[in-house]
Order: sequence, then C-alpha cells, then structure tokens
Amino acid sequence: MNPKSRHNRRSFLKAAGAALAVPMAAGRIFGASPNEKLNIALIGSGGRGTYIALEAMALGENLVAQCDVDQSQLASSRKLLAEKAPGGPAAVDRVKVYDDYRKLLENEKTLDAVMIATGARWHVPMSIAFLKAGKHVYCEKPPVRKLAEAREIIELVRKSKLATQTGTQGAAGKACRRAVEVVRAGVLGQIRQAHLWCDGYGPNPPSHDRPPGEDPVPPGLNWDFWLGPAPLRPFHKRIYHPGCLAFQNWLDLDNGMLAGQGAHTFDLPVRALELDYPIRVEAERPEPLKETYPSKGCFRFEFAARSALAPVTVWWTDGGRYPPEEVTQSVKSVSGSLPKIGCLFVGEQGEMCAGGWGEGVILRLKGEKKWRGVLDHEAAKAVPVTLPRAPGDNHVLEWLQACKGGPPTFTGLDVGAHAAEVYLPGIVALRLGRPIRWDGRAMKAPGEPDADPIIQNNYRTKWLL
Repeated sequence: MNPKSRHNRRSFLKAAGAALAVPMAAGRIFGASPNEKLNIALIGSGGRGTYIALEAMALGENLVAQCDVDQSQLASSRKLLAEKAPGGPAAVDRVKVYDDYRKLLENEKTLDAVMIATGARWHVPMSIAFLKAGKHVYCEKPPVRKLAEAREIIELVRKSKLATQTGTQGAAGKACRRAVEVVRAGVLGQIRQAHLWCDGYGPNPPSHDRPPGEDPVPPGLNWDFWLGPAPLRPFHKRIYHPGCLAFQNWLDLDNGMLAGQGAHTFDLPVRALELDYPIRVEAERPEPLKETYPSKGCFRFEFAARSALAPVTVWWTDGGRYPPEEVTQSVKSVSGSLPKIGCLFVGEQGEMCAGGWGEGVILRLKGEKKWRGVLDHEAAKAVPVTLPRAPGDNHVLEWLQACKGGPPTFTGLDVGAHAAEVYLPGIVALRLGRPIRWDGRAMKAPGEPDADPIIQNNYRTKWLL
C-alpha cells in the first residue's frame, strides 16, 4: 500500500464501483442468474446485525451461517429471527452457528456474501478477509477505525469485482441523492460553509478513564476475541458491552459520535461538495481528554478549493451543541427547532437543510420566504437526474442486486472509507489537543510525529486471519 497514492475526490467519484480485475478467489455468484438466491452469513448478531439479516431474508436470500463471540447475544438474535424471518424456526434451524469467523470462512464452501455488524475495530480486518476470499461484503458503519485502514480498504475494493456496501442506509433515499445533484448543479451558488450536528442520543458523560479492577467475564462471551485487534483491557459489565453506544466512546475501540453518527451525516456533504481531504483541522476539548470521547464534540475542517468550487469550512458539533443561532435562525422558522441530527449548507444563492441520514431535505433560495422540499422546489426540478436511484430506496436490496451482477452500489466500502478520511483527522486533532495541518495524500499531520500511532494500524494479531 502506498500512502501517497492519490485519491482526488472528483476522479474518485467517477471511478467508484469500477470493476478492475485482480487475482482473487472467485465467489460462487460470479455469472449467476439475478434470480438465484445468495448464500449469506451474518457476523455480529446484535440489534443492527439481526435487522439487516432479516431484511436480506425477507428479500428472498438464504441466511446460511451466523457468527458471534457472545453466545447470549447470538441466542437472542436467533430467537428474533425465528419469530420474524420467512420460514420461521425451521429456516433458522438450518443456519449454522459459529464463534469464529475464520472457521466460518473455511467451512462455508458455498458462501456468496457476508454482512458484518461487529464493532468498528473488526470492520476492516473482516472485510479484507472476506473480500480476499471472493465474497461480497455489506459492512455496517463506521467502515473503519483507523485512517490507515481507510486507505487499505479503498485500494482493495477498487481493485475487486465484488459488491460492497457501507451501512449508511440514508444514502439510499431519493431525497439524499437529489440533494447531491442539486448542490452539484450550483443551485445554491458557491458554498463556503456547512454545519453538521448530532444531539440525538442523549448527553455524553465527560471524558473519563476506565474503572479500576475488573468483573468476571459472563459465560459464553469470548472477551479477548470480542476485543480482537484492539488493545486488551479488563472486562467490566455494562461499560463496553453490549451495544454500540456502550463501546463507541472508548477511543481505543472506536471514535465516538464523530464516527458513529458522522459516518451517516458526512455522507451528503462529502458527495455534494466533492470533498477531498481537509487541509487544516481543529478540535475543542470541553474537559481534559482521557480514555473516552468528550462530552461535547466540536470540530472544524477546512478544505481547499476543488476545481471550480470555492474553499469551504465544515463544522461538526455534538453532545447538545448546535450551529450558531445566526446560521440556523431561518431554518428554525420551519418547525420551531432544528432536527436533532442534521446538516445545513450555506450558499451564496440559498441554503439547504437535511436530517442526519440525508432525509427530509428542504431548501430556500435568496429572496424566498418559505422553505420547500428538495423534490418539489422549482429550481431543483430543473436539475437533471445524474445519479442512480436505489430500488425502493432500499440500501440492502441495492447491494443484493449488485451481488448478482446488477448496477454497482452507491455507497461501497471505498466510498464510506473516503468519507472517513474526511472526518477522522478530527480525531487526530482531538487526541493531540491542538490544531493540525493535514496532508491527506501522505496521510500525515506534518510536524506531528505523535500523530502517527493515532493514524496507523497497531493491531493485536491473535485473532486475525
């Protein structure tokens, strides 16, 4: 992997989804009929994983295997699948159970595709293992934990013939894709600022260290394997597991709300503004930074001009912080408040506001009193359709069809990983405690040698393939 390899956003968007042949294990589905059922495995059986598996089964595919290192979570998932999935308990009884993804990959000879819904620490190692084995991959967000992982998965996906999808399901919505087209068409004029925020999950506690001591590991949980590539730490009940909101704030396991929700909310501005890497990043610390993400995130990303597009500054705030009143006063007039999670573009000729998943998009041009939906505004109607639409606005179905030789997905792992290269420099600035200059092509913060361990992979290899 060459960290200096160029990934210009404009050329990247044109190339995303291109099939470039490389030597790689061939999956069974290459050349299969679109009517043939896929054999799919689920890794990570929490609420989100169970939901996407149910969706694939409801769309007619075969769930042939499940894998989880927590047998209690696996049992709960299988109970729900038996209640909700087509075929009921009999269909679930045919689903083989594993506690090691490596054994699953070795034994399931007819496997076509995998859905990965583990924590972020496992996303890239597992995605790489299955892609190299010739399997299509749907991976939940955030797609990566480390910046170096982003570059690695981008290069692998772009060389493969395989269908991938990042679990940022809002990108399948017609309003989200229309918003991208409208901004790119220049309807809002030059955009020099965009504001993203998240206040949808309750208050975050102040940054803190792990509690002393340890608790007994529950029967059926392989704690060492659960941590996987991340640093080993003692188990504490209800501190890290179960649930993504438990572990995502621990900075050696994940990257807090900036990555957890940011993977969704950054998708629209990264596409619409054709963002390459930031050139300067600031992060505020509302309290001394310890082992967890702070109580209130506040990040500023500065981007250089892109071709005919003006330089732009993008802000991210969370933990109850919103954009300044002078920026949001107009959009508040629509319903009296901002959406709890959202994105606001401020252009020379107008403004656009969307929910945190790219939904509910409204816009108002200069001189207009009322905001209108992006699908209804006259100026938007004049913009040609240039992007593909997901069948039924269904993110999982779009991936399943791509697995069977249909059109490429809109949000492949390369697309999700590029978005991570936009927002994860914020974590570098946060952990260093000072603004940084960012050289995205070199994946470096110049003059900041202490940034390298934050950027690079430093896996524990015990559980890797």
